Amino acid sequence: MGPVQIVATVVAALVTAVAVVLAVRAVLKMTEVIRLGRPDPERFGDQGARTVTMLRETFGHTRMLKWSVAGAAHWFVMIAFIVLSLLVLEAYFEVGSAAGHLPLIGGWAAYGFVTEWLGVFGLLGILVLIGIRLANRPARSGRSRFTGSTMWQGYFVEYVVLAVLICGFLIRGFQVATGGFAHPAWATPVSHAVGAALPAWSGGVSAAAAIKIVISMTWLITIALNVTMGVAWHRFLAFPNIFFKRNPSGAPSLGALRPMMSDGKPLDFEEADPEKDQFGVAQVEQFTWKGLLDFSTCTECGRCQSQCPAWNTGKPLSPKLLVLSLRDHAYAKAPYLLAGGGKDLTGEEQATREQLAGVNVLALAEAERPLVGGADVGGIIDPDVLWSCTTCGACVEQCPVDIEHVDHIVDMRRYQVMIESSFPSEAGVMLRNLENKGNPWGAPPNTREDWTRGLDFEVKRADSGEDFEYLFWVGCAGAFEDRAKKTTRAVATLLHEAGVDFAILGNGETCTGDPARRIGNEFVFQLLAQQNVETLNEAGVKKIVASCPHCFNTLGNEYGQLGGQYEVIHHTQLLSHLVATGRLTPVQPIDGGVTYHDPCYLGRHNQVYTPPREVLGSAVRAGSGAPSSADRAGGLVEMPRNSERSFCCGAGGARMWMEERIGKRINVERVEEALATGAKTIAVGCPFCFTMLGDGVTGKKASGAADQDVEVVDVASVLLRAVRPEDGPAAAAPVSGS
Repeated sequence: MGPVQIVATVVAALVTAVAVVLAVRAVLKMTEVIRLGRPDPERFGDQGARTVTMLRETFGHTRMLKWSVAGAAHWFVMIAFIVLSLLVLEAYFEVGSAAGHLPLIGGWAAYGFVTEWLGVFGLLGILVLIGIRLANRPARSGRSRFTGSTMWQGYFVEYVVLAVLICGFLIRGFQVATGGFAHPAWATPVSHAVGAALPAWSGGVSAAAAIKIVISMTWLITIALNVTMGVAWHRFLAFPNIFFKRNPSGAPSLGALRPMMSDGKPLDFEEADPEKDQFGVAQVEQFTWKGLLDFSTCTECGRCQSQCPAWNTGKPLSPKLLVLSLRDHAYAKAPYLLAGGGKDLTGEEQATREQLAGVNVLALAEAERPLVGGADVGGIIDPDVLWSCTTCGACVEQCPVDIEHVDHIVDMRRYQVMIESSFPSEAGVMLRNLENKGNPWGAPPNTREDWTRGLDFEVKRADSGEDFEYLFWVGCAGAFEDRAKKTTRAVATLLHEAGVDFAILGNGETCTGDPARRIGNEFVFQLLAQQNVETLNEAGVKKIVASCPHCFNTLGNEYGQLGGQYEVIHHTQLLSHLVATGRLTPVQPIDGGVTYHDPCYLGRHNQVYTPPREVLGSAVRAGSGAPSSADRAGGLVEMPRNSERSFCCGAGGARMWMEERIGKRINVERVEEALATGAKTIAVGCPFCFTMLGDGVTGKKASGAADQDVEVVDVASVLLRAVRPEDGPAAAAPVSGS
């Protein structure tokens, strides 16, 4: 062994020893911090399904490939990182010998071929990712998805990967130049080409191998000293974070909110005690351990931020920055918590002075900061950040490592609403109306059936004693809001036209509780939901059709938590089936072009994208022959942001009842996108979207920025006009004075 090999071996051994010690210490620290979270036993069920989901999402890159170029580049970098770790291990053999390689497999041509081309594509992939980061750096593109990310960490990780891959080819090149390379040219052409350009230096292999090890271990030392460096740690934490996602099957829909938990079990309000049970989240350690794992896993990629309607309209909410703030706070506060510190639900300190004596001043100061509060009190999350969320789910749908942003936001809202009584004042009116009138508008409950006046058929009541197939859940908007009544009447008319046997609860219906739950008032939600479950069960309801996606989501995904098990479909799903089976036949095409806005709670939350497009497609091409299933959705003009990337209308998360005072109005942003398509009809499938987009179009017309012929209508109204052109618009309109 020559002097170069000796020095290289010593350096490699020393830097590796330091890196391993620090890495073990970092892993233990992260594990301790994550274990501080509350129990969440549901995360351990269906381990087989969880394993399949984790493998599919990681190695199939199902989330990342939604951004095709970046996703493909990242896949090659990820696979190269995993497989070429063998080459880092092999470098330890190459440090001491120019012809060194891994035992057993190191001389195989197949091994050389696979590692060669993974190295090539990994190199190309990391160059693409570096280019994307440079092109989107905040200094260049303003509110980019990287705004707020720790840019030096991203550059550091990417350039380390680049340097390690280059070192790999240098090692092989020197082996080729000195005649010690084990693989043929057909399997490793790039390595042979590099070798042809290098001198036959006997110490080149050892030197390059030592540099590769030093770079790799420097990376490990750096991330070990920075446990909040998610851009690096996600390479390890993504696997468990995806494994423990709340939906074991891996279905991308968000669906139900998780119920409020206490000691790992759903909280029963009939037995709850605010001094013993946790009402929402007031301190970072009150998140579950999965929440703390979420915060630790964030890659700072900003995909959530780029899709967030609040961030895109100048609001202070960025899902990424919220998660990073919670992460940094958790780790800064950790020494205090690990020493036994922390306040119980009555606000009393649980640790003794002796226990806290060794805690550093910074951790003690961090422990005094409120989780939610303005800059004047040093809050971690500003209230404007918390209340800007529409719970649209774009952040969760886009996150490549399955962070559950919406659940964490709602958990913080729950404490603010139920314990602190701190929330936007105008939303208080909505909550009082829900408690006193059973609807957020405060309309008299005995007027829920008024929308049926003037129809040319009788609507059956569920309490009449007659059998029925579907219960038509009208919803509060559909019963009380003038524009939404048009949709209600259109749906009822179409169901009657198709011969569907349906009934309504009429005045026996009350709000599903969605606005209360999304704003954080779990108590009012359970009160309303239990009342509805009792009513539905007494009526023997099995199947429900709902015209409001919020009702659809709550009835179908959340009432099961309270004993209400029903088959729930959205009206566009049923209408699509009726058209496909010939029970409804569009005869008059809709002129002027149609564009469709995907409601968040129908699309992202429940993955219903195709049925409304099928209905609209059949209406657009009415009279031109029955379309096949392949082209039934044709004839639509899609907005750039559609389907899973649809842009929120701004009404979700109880924002419908809160003033929008910061930045640009979300509904205006969406209306501008719809108007840019040139379509005369903007179709919606949600009464909240109907109101928000309708108001936006009205404003644009008043300012002269929109054609007076442009209108916002529900999918059902579009179909009714195509099916019954002689009286469609009239049948869809509420009677005078209703």
